[in-house]
Parts: sequence; C-alpha cells; structure tokens
Amino acid sequence: MVGRNGDRSIARRPLDRGKVVAAAAEIADAEGLDKMTLTRVAAGLGVRQPALYRHIDGYDDLLRSLSLQGREILAQRLTDAAVGLSGDDSVAAVGHAWRAMVRDHPGIYAATDRYPCAGDAELEAAVERVLAVLGQTLRGYDLSPEDRVHAARTMRSAFHGFSHLESGDGHPLPHDPEDTFEHLVQLLCAGIHRLSRTPAGASKGAR
Repeated sequence: MVGRNGDRSIARRPLDRGKVVAAAAEIADAEGLDKMTLTRVAAGLGVRQPALYRHIDGYDDLLRSLSLQGREILAQRLTDAAVGLSGDDSVAAVGHAWRAMVRDHPGIYAATDRYPCAGDAELEAAVERVLAVLGQTLRGYDLSPEDRVHAARTMRSAFHGFSHLESGDGHPLPHDPEDTFEHLVQLLCAGIHRLSRTPAGASKGAR
C-alpha cells in the first residue's frame, strides 16, 4: 500500500508466508475467491507480485493453504459447537456451526472445493479431522463402528451441500432456508436413529 506523499512504509515491512496467506484469505472472504489473485494480494500488501514468490510457490500453493485453513477452521468450529451435547442436539449444533462457518468465511470455504485433497497427506488428514469431529457428535447413538463412519460421511455431505447451495443463492424464495435446514436435520436424525438401537427419545434433548 502507498500512503500519503508516496510513503511505502507498509511495503518495507518484512513479509512472511503467514502474512501472505492472511491477506489472500481476507480478499477471498470479502470479495470472493475468484477475486483472490496474486496481483490483488500483492497490491493489498503493498509489494510487487514477484515479492510473493519468496514466500509461496504460486497461486496453487496459496489456494492450497486457504483450503487447508478452511478445513482447520471448520473442524474447530464443529468441535466447539458439540461441547456438552449429544444425540440429536449435537447433530443440529454442528450443522448450524457448519453453516455459520461458511457465512463467516465464504472465500476460504470455497477454496476447500477448488483444490483437490486426494494424494495430499496434510489435506487428507484435515478432512479426516472434520469427519472425526462428526463421528464424536454421534456418540449418543448406539451405532456400530461402520455405521458411525457412514453416518459421519452422510452428515458431511448434507451440511456441505446445503451450505454450498445457500452461499450461492441456491435456495430461492419463497421457501425459508431456516425451515428447510430444520427439515434436513430432522431427516438426518431420523436416518441415524434407524441405524441405532437407541430409542429416538433417549438421545433427543430439548432444543
């Protein structure tokens, strides 16, 4: 950035990888992931684009970092939401936390779809952390280990799909997205109860 009288004080501040990624994340969330270009990031940091290559390997490397960050934020949000809850209440809480994360960080979340994680050990581990948190929310149900995995994957698919459509205006009026989401949670819980030997009333707390 250039200050008054052409002062490039910001440009003289030393950069590091964390600052570059943070600048990219801010642009992606505020303006959309497609607006997050190396040129735009460099301008926001008050440097020339070649200066970024001292800290990142290029656009794909930056996109990968945002993808990893998105999954890490998501895993933490879901963990925090599930504390002290179990059963249907836990499923609902992590679902709402998932939606909130996408609303708060739309650009970072979009990066999780834009960069492939297959074959990338760190990204695959980040996906597994999200699934592990979802698996923990199912501890109030009497599920076999295999059914717990399938249920966690189903929850991930449902919450991701709903949030993806919601962030892209994929739920047009006149239907209320909040009402639709409540139905989604109810359908998920009903399906989980079908897999569980725990009676529905035993794991359904007050909402």
